[in-house]
Amino acid sequence: MDFRESPVVLEGFVFIAPLLALTLLFAYFGIIWVSVFFFAATFFTANFFRNPERSIPGDENAIVSPADGKVLKIEDVEMSGLINGTFRKVSIFMNIFNVHVNRVPYRGTVTAIEYRAGKFFSADLDKASVFNERNSVLVTTDDGRSILTIQIAGLVARRIVCWVNEGMDVARGERFGLIRFGSRLEVFMPLDTEVSVAEGEKVTAGETILGRLS
Repeated sequence: MDFRESPVVLEGFVFIAPLLALTLLFAYFGIIWVSVFFFAATFFTANFFRNPERSIPGDENAIVSPADGKVLKIEDVEMSGLINGTFRKVSIFMNIFNVHVNRVPYRGTVTAIEYRAGKFFSADLDKASVFNERNSVLVTTDDGRSILTIQIAGLVARRIVCWVNEGMDVARGERFGLIRFGSRLEVFMPLDTEVSVAEGEKVTAGETILGRLS
């Protein structure tokens, strides 16, 4: 089985294993209340790193959500750098209870990945989009259109994980990374994309259709 398909992502075990060990240790010595505390912490951490299967839409024009969470904002923005011109941007906030495995919005080839260190403002604030640590993944579709996904670390998050590399062909809904402990995802779609979600709406990674290419 591909490591990205495990029920709990491997990156989580570095946190889960010591918490579980402490749970068992305190239980062995009969210090039950401390054992219960570490058991709850173990359960919470395992739940954070859960990696459920998803039903990917068959609509060939569909751009799916890269993250579980809530749509914060939908806007048209001018971009320069990895992509240039006006794009339709959808910002998604993930709280600590959401699944944090991120998925590819649309099939294509990874043509650029760009990491930038930064600060750790709360991910639901607009300034997080400007100042926070981030990792940008650009997918170019078969017909040459650009779809950019940016992983943005939040207040508690301290590491962005990316499992894909430049030059890889990726499929819609394929897992491509995660962000530890609360974060934000931004998707930049072609301007003529027909948006299918609204601000405040809850979305599911790999399943919810954000929009459709024309």
